Amino acid sequence: MLFSHIRGQETPIKILKEYMKESLGGRGYLFCGPDGVGKKFIAKALAKAVNCEKEELDSCDSCASCLKIEQNQHPDVHFIEAEGADSVKIEDIRNLQREASLRPYEGKKKVFIIDNAHNFTPEAANAILKTLEEPSKNCIIILISSKINLLFKTIISRCQVLKFYAMPRQELENILKADYALEPAKAHFLAYFSEGRIGYALKLKDSDIYLEKNKIIEELFIKKPEDILHLASGREEMRFLLNILAVVLRDAYLVKSGMPETDIVNLDCKNDLLHIAKNYSLPDLNTAIDAVSDSLLRLEQNINSKLLLSNLSLAFKQ
Repeated sequence: MLFSHIRGQETPIKILKEYMKESLGGRGYLFCGPDGVGKKFIAKALAKAVNCEKEELDSCDSCASCLKIEQNQHPDVHFIEAEGADSVKIEDIRNLQREASLRPYEGKKKVFIIDNAHNFTPEAANAILKTLEEPSKNCIIILISSKINLLFKTIISRCQVLKFYAMPRQELENILKADYALEPAKAHFLAYFSEGRIGYALKLKDSDIYLEKNKIIEELFIKKPEDILHLASGREEMRFLLNILAVVLRDAYLVKSGMPETDIVNLDCKNDLLHIAKNYSLPDLNTAIDAVSDSLLRLEQNINSKLLLSNLSLAFKQ
């Protein structure tokens, strides 16, 4: 992906291009901001741009170097990814240090992209510090994090920090309709549910989220089952369920309060929202919203998901 194809992050891209004019080597970079706003896309685009065989200050996306980076097969571009509860371990950083000490194999710069850098083990964090203090001029290290508060302050101080932000939701909705041909209701839902995070919205656009969230609304608020244990069987399903519930309850609260329709996420479910608003008082909705928020917090603390669902069922009956 070219810099020019990335939407909503013009400011950090402009800053990076200025750095590229001076040469990016010899320092570390920290890309921080919410998940799904394009930090990783831009890190990869930067790796292409500094190694592209044809273009300056961007990539061509067609030369051998760009194609290898796109396919994660370039010998000078390395990805270290810590997903979920995984950690960036000392072995990962030792491998990075070994590679960084060597000259580029076929590219112009060695690029190391460390996703979820807030997941460093203490040993790995101390090791990366040493590398960031005196990085090779042939080497670019990019740390990516949505939780900068979990990083050592000494690591942050040794990096050039670039901040990434979500897009205005209406702007993202327009992009989804114009560039991706999404129907208006779905584009609106994805733009608002993703909170303006274009990467997250694009990830969801080809999923079943639209059908799944409507199924949850019908199951929980229309059919009103005795319990909701059947709606989620694992932690990720539980997280998805809670996020959908949070949005639906927020919408119902806005409907009951007489707020404009444009502020509602689930525009395609206006009748269901009217039904929910009719059957719940504002204090009831407040209680349910608090219960969902508390469950999301407890889920991050590794509380048993079935226990959380049982407690949530009780909150909805009250």
